[in-house]
Order: sequence, then structure tokens, then C-alpha cells
Amino acid sequence: MTYSPPTIESLAGLGPLERLLRVLDLEPIEHNLFRGFNPPDRKKRLFGGQIIAQALVAAMRTTPLDRLPHSLHAYFLRPGDPSVPAIFEVDRIRDGKSFTTRRIKVLQQGRAIFNMDVSFHLQESGFVHQDPMPSLVPPDESKMVEGLKQRPFLSFREDHKRLLEEVPQVPAQQLWFKANGQGPDDPRLHFALLAYESDEALLGTARMPHRGSYQREKMQVASLDHSIWFHAPVDVNNWLLYCVDSPATGGARGYTRGSIFSADGKLVASCMQEGLIRLHSW
Repeated sequence: MTYSPPTIESLAGLGPLERLLRVLDLEPIEHNLFRGFNPPDRKKRLFGGQIIAQALVAAMRTTPLDRLPHSLHAYFLRPGDPSVPAIFEVDRIRDGKSFTTRRIKVLQQGRAIFNMDVSFHLQESGFVHQDPMPSLVPPDESKMVEGLKQRPFLSFREDHKRLLEEVPQVPAQQLWFKANGQGPDDPRLHFALLAYESDEALLGTARMPHRGSYQREKMQVASLDHSIWFHAPVDVNNWLLYCVDSPATGGARGYTRGSIFSADGKLVASCMQEGLIRLHSW
């Protein structure tokens, strides 16, 4: 089957989620090598969640179907250029009896912009415990305005009116999200979609205690690293609650963490991220 890269023409008429899935469908070049294309209407630097999700897809393309990702650890090395396709080079670090490890390097114009290690695990049974989910209920999708339905994921912030105020706030927020459309039949792609959306809201949470003391246009903000632990299979067709907080900032960096729960209270993933928060005087 001939691969067709996403173009403005080929994406016309597709919904936001369908367009994202086209971007996540990497072009196989040769053994362990893939090419990833970017949304044709993207003008600024690449969204970090997109690169994480594409890298995870590249790793899954080289991994047996009976193994699910349980953790990934990524570093953003350079800003991604949306006008240039990226090369995803997969190193098959280890194929064990129950664990499989992959290392992915992403290049643009011959330079590494991102690297990630991801580990896969055969499903096993064992001890089970988790933190409880906050006592919250999913939003009513029928009451969401059209302006909230233009992205691949529907998203709703708890206490959103208060969070709009430009005053110092406690560095914590809770967001609901779900796929804006029908997710794919392949359950492993749901992990990639969750990884995509996990990059939302983290670094912004680290700035919340400092609202009113800076101008956003005089600040350089960028993700530096990103980690995810998948605790259970994921279904992005249903509402998920993302509880995010920021324990510390310092040294022009912000540290954030998040817990992702299914609507019935199961902790399905945990995230951590550190990002650059650099103030400029100009």
C-alpha cells in the first residue's frame, strides 16, 4: 500500500481527531526507520505531545502486539520545525521474555531534536493499590460550546472561571478530556493519543503562583523532559480526569506532575515534566 503524507487537501473534510491520527501514521522508510509529517497548517514550533506520540508509534511498530507500553522518558533537545518532516530512528535496545525496550531518536535536517526511551511489558497480575480519584463527575458534553470542539480532544477545566483570573493561584488544576470523535480500534494507539494530550496544562500549572508578575510575551517557555507511566490500558473514547500540580519552580525551570484517572476512578497513567520558564527584560 502506497503511503500518502497528510496535506491540506487530503485532510480537508476530516475531523480534528482524524487529522491527528493521520499525523500519527508514520511512513516506513526501512527497517527501524520512519518518517513523520506535521500538520500542514502548523506555523509555530512543533507541539511536544505530537513528537512524543509519534515516537511512541514508531516504537510500537517494532514491538510485538502482546506488549503494552508501561513507561517512557523523553528529552526535548531542540525546537521542532513544522515545515520539515522528521526522521524517527528506532534502536531495538532489548527484547526480553517479558520486557521490551526501545530508544527513539528524532532528527530534522540531520540534527537530533528529541530522544525517548520506552519500555513495553507483557501483561501480568500482581499487587494492586492506587491513590483515590477526586470526587468529581465528567462534564456534560452536550452543553459544551462549539469553540471547545475544534481540537483532537474535548477538554474541560474544573473551576475554569477562577483559573482565568490573572492573580496568583495555587499551582494545581483538574481537567477532563476525551477524544473528539471515535478513537481507533487498535488499543495501543490509545496510549499514543494519551501521550499526545498529556503535554497539555503541565507547564502552565507551574506559572500559576506567579500570575500578575510577568508578561507572557516576555517569557521563553519550552518543555525540557517528559515522563509517563502507564498503569493500565487506556480508552480515550471515555472521559479522563487529569489532576495536575507543580511542587516547585526554580533556576528558570518549572517542575510539574499529573495523575490521569478514568471516569470510574481508576488511575491509568502518571506524568512528570520539567520545563524552561525564562524571563526576559526586553
